[in-house]
Amino acid sequence: MNVEAQDSECLYERIARQLDAQIREGVFRVGERLPSVRQLCARERVSASSAMQALSLLEARGLVEARPKSGFFVRPRRVEQAPQPRPSVCTLEPSTVGVSDIVAEVFRQAGDPKMVPLGAALPDPSLLPAERLSRCLAQVAREQPERLGRYDILPGHPDLLRQLAQRFAACGCPVPQEEIVVTCGAMEALNIAIRAVTRPGDIVAVESPCYFGILELLESLGLRALPIPGTCEEGIDLDLLEAAIERHRVKAVAIVPSFSNPGGGCMSLAGRQRLMALLADHDIPLVEDDVYGDLHFGPERPRPVKAFDRDGQVLYCGSFSKILSPGLRVGWVAAGRYTEQARRLKYISSTTTPAINQMAIARYLESAAMERHLRKLRQAFRTQVEQVSEAILETFPSGTALSRPTGGFYLWVQLPEGVDALDLHRMAAEESIYIAPGQIFCPHTDIRNRIRISCGYPYDERIQKSIRTLARLVRELEQGRLKPSAPRRRK
Repeated sequence: MNVEAQDSECLYERIARQLDAQIREGVFRVGERLPSVRQLCARERVSASSAMQALSLLEARGLVEARPKSGFFVRPRRVEQAPQPRPSVCTLEPSTVGVSDIVAEVFRQAGDPKMVPLGAALPDPSLLPAERLSRCLAQVAREQPERLGRYDILPGHPDLLRQLAQRFAACGCPVPQEEIVVTCGAMEALNIAIRAVTRPGDIVAVESPCYFGILELLESLGLRALPIPGTCEEGIDLDLLEAAIERHRVKAVAIVPSFSNPGGGCMSLAGRQRLMALLADHDIPLVEDDVYGDLHFGPERPRPVKAFDRDGQVLYCGSFSKILSPGLRVGWVAAGRYTEQARRLKYISSTTTPAINQMAIARYLESAAMERHLRKLRQAFRTQVEQVSEAILETFPSGTALSRPTGGFYLWVQLPEGVDALDLHRMAAEESIYIAPGQIFCPHTDIRNRIRISCGYPYDERIQKSIRTLARLVRELEQGRLKPSAPRRRK
């Protein structure tokens, strides 16, 4: 080896050692980006080759990972070895739903700005393009002020319908504009979709654990839920779903195939095709909630199940609340063969979605800003999920298990046996920390020791301190040193 080669080797190894030490000392935390090749060249006065060799050496050691077009990021050190939560235990028997009282208690303090929002189902407002959207809103109102003085009784504003159809087509899901009904957020979309395909007393199959909003809808509509266990990797168990369909007269299936709430599972492409074939064989409609589909951490967006729908069986629901603006309340349902029912139910439900809000979002979507924003948002959520995951595994007691989502911004956490999540919720509230206990996501199964943690906010000192406080409360509950101050819920 010549002298020049030896010097080059010393340079990149020295840089790698420095970065290695900074990672281990916490200068660069899990999920954070390391200096770029250009920055290292300028800072260390080395060639691009030496800088790249240093980063590649850290990657080979498993300390960092390269992300296409983004750079090198610090890898989680504990998550890959941590166990994942066990699937819930279900009897595959339908029953009435009763979660409203628990949900009301849990979310009573959700809007309090003094609470640390570890249970919040929304991103930090700083991650959303509020200023750009406010300009779009002002421009539309200034150009067409007459819209503030009338109803636009339409399934949706033509500008937004066109943008939605383009977005659906881009993810392999061509939907005619005339099948889209614009709603006031995803909850109204789900409400309309479920009402369009069921009658009181009907059975609706759902994943367990399930988004509590769907459970509340079933409860309010007098429907019976048929919980089907799901995993944190794939979501709903299709073998068990098929067995349940053979056993019961299931009138609809309502699930979140992409990054489910709260489990975080993402159904594989083969699973989506199998699900669609199963439902087509039995002529059962699917209510597909795809509100998190754009928040994938991998290079490609998951294709909606709707992309494999040939007979209009899928009622495809979503909204812009998680990615653009929860305040504008704009969502949609692409209702397929149930379009006429969806239009009538929309009129009965809220008459119309404000045209000004629709036009503002359409104007934003027309620009090149949307894809840039989504790339940044996905990167932020991935970083925050990794940082909170590491913090939980570092501080929580032995027996803790954790999901490994590949999109979205939720973690599903299994606590040690004997820790009641509702008790933990109440204890945490006394410490000004808000979490979501497992009981609201699956009231009929044994998941009393599960919680959902939101990673929608940047991992700062406040979040870090709250995770440590939660860990202390979990440990004290496990050891029986704490008792809940609030009365336990009625059985």
